[in-house]
Amino acid sequence: MLSSTAEYALRAIVHLATSPESHCTAAAIAEKTKVPAGYISKVLQDLAREGIVLSQRGPNGGFLLARAPEKISLLEVINAVDPICRITECPLGIPGHGKNLCPLHSSIDAAAALLERHYGNTTVEEMARESRSGTRCLFPVAHPKST
Repeated sequence: MLSSTAEYALRAIVHLATSPESHCTAAAIAEKTKVPAGYISKVLQDLAREGIVLSQRGPNGGFLLARAPEKISLLEVINAVDPICRITECPLGIPGHGKNLCPLHSSIDAAAALLERHYGNTTVEEMARESRSGTRCLFPVAHPKST
């Protein structure tokens, strides 16, 4: 349902929300969230560009949340790196359909709308609270696919 990029961004944001006392380096975030270092650096740059995280260079540098975690929705994080795609007109370009979606495309768009609503109503603080409680797995290790 979400791209790897969106999931990695969410992992990074939740990690930052549970470590608010200091700047976290990209390397530390990559290690804690089980995300490749080069990939997380790009994701963090996208989040900084959108004003979700702050970055500071130098020996005491790293990343911090730009706002309190209860002020950041999961949808905002997702949209910063890989927005949920909505279907606003016939993706097949069928003449006469225009904005009148067929049942299939209407159903796909309705599912996307549900995702937007859910992620828009869920804050980073809610996810951080779950992580701090220790009742949930924060970052499961991905197992490589066998070929």
